[in-house]
Parts: sequence; structure tokens; C-alpha cells
Amino acid sequence: MNQDQHSQNRPASDLAFTPSVKAIQQRLGSRKSYARMEQGQGWNQTVTPDLAQFIAERDSLYLGTVSSEGQPYIQHRGGKAGFLKVLDETTLGFSEYSGNKQYISMGNLTENNRAFIFLMDYANRQRVKLWGRAEFIEGDAELLKRLQDDDYHGRVERGFIFHIEVWDRNCPQYITPRFTQSQIDPMIRQLEERNESLQERIKLLEDTISALAPAQP
Repeated sequence: MNQDQHSQNRPASDLAFTPSVKAIQQRLGSRKSYARMEQGQGWNQTVTPDLAQFIAERDSLYLGTVSSEGQPYIQHRGGKAGFLKVLDETTLGFSEYSGNKQYISMGNLTENNRAFIFLMDYANRQRVKLWGRAEFIEGDAELLKRLQDDDYHGRVERGFIFHIEVWDRNCPQYITPRFTQSQIDPMIRQLEERNESLQERIKLLEDTISALAPAQP
């Protein structure tokens, strides 16, 4: 919880549930349930073992930033599963490689360091939202080494660091299941092996029937 939240004893979810948001929740009937959540465990502010495992299995994310004029921007980032790394209980990071050189996210963060990460697990219909502050780091060899994937040979240009302020899981409603090629391939291999086994059994039955059939005169 940041200093302002500590001093005012505000729940962590107030980072998202602003007074205007709460007013709408009140008007539309959901404020009581969220108030109970705030009085209970509430939203998380540190990386739990479950979140660390969820992050390690992700091969993409959506990064939200905002310019100094309030213009929002969403960017997709991807890599092999685990490209987003847990550095400590409140810090995430990934390597930045050469891209289209627009540098919109990078420029936004120099003006406004507030950021948002949206993680999706389409296959299992799960999603995680993380609010925080972010920065791009250059020239820190030790940090860049921690972020780099040894089996990826692209040149790391800089590191992206995300400082978690609060995070929450969303319900699975309206998430259409989607599967990656790496998730589909084992299913296909299993079906192919099953098909081969059935073909062998069919051939064996055909040979048995042929052997038992009476000879034609």
C-alpha cells in the first residue's frame, strides 16, 4: 500500500475504485459487494505463489500507458512462456528487443509513469489485471542479464520494469477459449496415435474375418 493509502487507511482497490467509480457502483447496485471485499482480504499488492506460476506460463501481455495529455495506449508484448519475469514480490520485468521503433510506450512513461498490465489465459479462461508504475532501464548489465532469455539470440536494447501497486483476478465470463500451437500439438499427436491404434485393430479384425471365412468353390 502506498503512503497516501496508509495515511488514510484506504483499501488497495481504491487505486481503481475512485470516488466516481464507487458512485456508479452505488447507483447500479454493486457497491455493497465490493465494500465487503474491501473489508475482507481485498486485492493483493505482492506477488503470491499462484500469481508467479500464472506469470511463468504466459507468452504475451497487454501493456497500457497514458501520455501527459491523458491519451491512452495499449501495446502487445510477447515471447516464449516466462518472458515476463518476477524479480521480487512487487517487481516484474522483461527484455526489450528491437521492434517497429515507434517508442510510444517508452515516451508515455517518461511523461507519466503509471502503467497497467493485462494478462490473459484464454485456454483456461483466466485473466489478471495489474496496476503500477513502470520504467525502461538502459545500461544496467546485471538487470538486463536477469531479464534475458538464454535461448533467444536477439540483442537486448533495454529492460522494462513494472512496479506493482495492486493486482486482481477477473471472472471467466465472456472469455472465449483459445489455444496456442504448443497447446494444440500434443492433442493432435494423441489423436493421431489413437487413430493409428484403431487402424491397426481394424486391420487385425479384417484379417481375422478373412481367415475364418469359408473358402469359395
